[in-house]
Amino acid sequence: MRHFRYAAVVGLGVMLAGGVIAGEVQTSAGVMQISPVATGFEEPWALAFLPDGAVLVTERAGQLTLLRGETRQVIAGLPEVFARGQGGLLDVLVPRDFAQSREIWLSLAAPVKGGAATAVGRGHLSQDETRLEDFRLMFTAEGYRGGRHFGARLVEAPDGTLFLTTGDRGTGPAGMAAQQATKAAGKIIHLNRDGSPATSLPGWQPGVYSLGHRNVQGAELAPDGRLLTVEHGARGGDEVNAVQPGRNYGWPVISYGVNYDDSPIGEGTRKEGMEQPLHYWDPSIAPSGLMVYSGALVPDWTGDLFTGSLNSGFLSRLDPDRPAGTGFAEERIAAEETGRLRDVAEGPDGAIWFLSVENGALYRMAP
Repeated sequence: MRHFRYAAVVGLGVMLAGGVIAGEVQTSAGVMQISPVATGFEEPWALAFLPDGAVLVTERAGQLTLLRGETRQVIAGLPEVFARGQGGLLDVLVPRDFAQSREIWLSLAAPVKGGAATAVGRGHLSQDETRLEDFRLMFTAEGYRGGRHFGARLVEAPDGTLFLTTGDRGTGPAGMAAQQATKAAGKIIHLNRDGSPATSLPGWQPGVYSLGHRNVQGAELAPDGRLLTVEHGARGGDEVNAVQPGRNYGWPVISYGVNYDDSPIGEGTRKEGMEQPLHYWDPSIAPSGLMVYSGALVPDWTGDLFTGSLNSGFLSRLDPDRPAGTGFAEERIAAEETGRLRDVAEGPDGAIWFLSVENGALYRMAP
């Protein structure tokens, strides 16, 4: 049985049930308070905010929870998910027109003939906020056996279309699905709101926007409208990329990492016609979630990128204005609360919110 704790967020502070005190962490911008907002989750995967500040949280096993005030509502009407390996209920997106459309978009590993597939669908949040009505899948990639590398991050483009990230499904150097433009695996997919392709490139599967991705686990728009992603390498070679249509991001032909048995990957780190990352990690940090911070509460961090680490227990802050040997200068913010971070987002209050898989908790970080 799960034991939940939920705290009401008031202004810029957090009033915790039972007198729980926020933790502190020293950062380059001074001391930050890390407050638990809600605990008791099992493998939380993503968070998103409704326009009024309520929070949606997905759990990989197939649960969507709405946190509002001091209430915690499990949402009914969700699709069946393939909750094995890395699969399950994954990302959640609240479109900018939610007040009119009431649409909620979910990405998931969907059970299909022969295995599972990365998929995305939408439903409408009922007026009483207890269920998703009329949920249906809008796009389903090809199916593969096994439960690896689903990608599944969602981003709304400036024009209201959607980007869906996929993974190579573990086909790796042998299958090279990420390099096959007629398949959805290892790609960025660009969709209209009715599920139709928003991008069509000659010789490519309709909807495929870019190729050569291993397993994109974070995606966000930069202030200039570019689509930024973070993706897992193998043993090393995690990347930050600025994705453009029709471009090839290299996997598994080029990489800054090696295979798990230390054997080389592909043809090295560079090849004509393949893009270089903005930043890479070697050794791997297993980045997950991506946020570009506005600077609302911490002006020193304006424009910086934040991603969580799934294998090393910290929140990574990347400063694009300070070049480093691998791309950007990095600060690693580590505390008791930062174990295995899956998602990070800026809240309407300007605070940095993140999900810890290890602690099964949603946290809020602010000065």
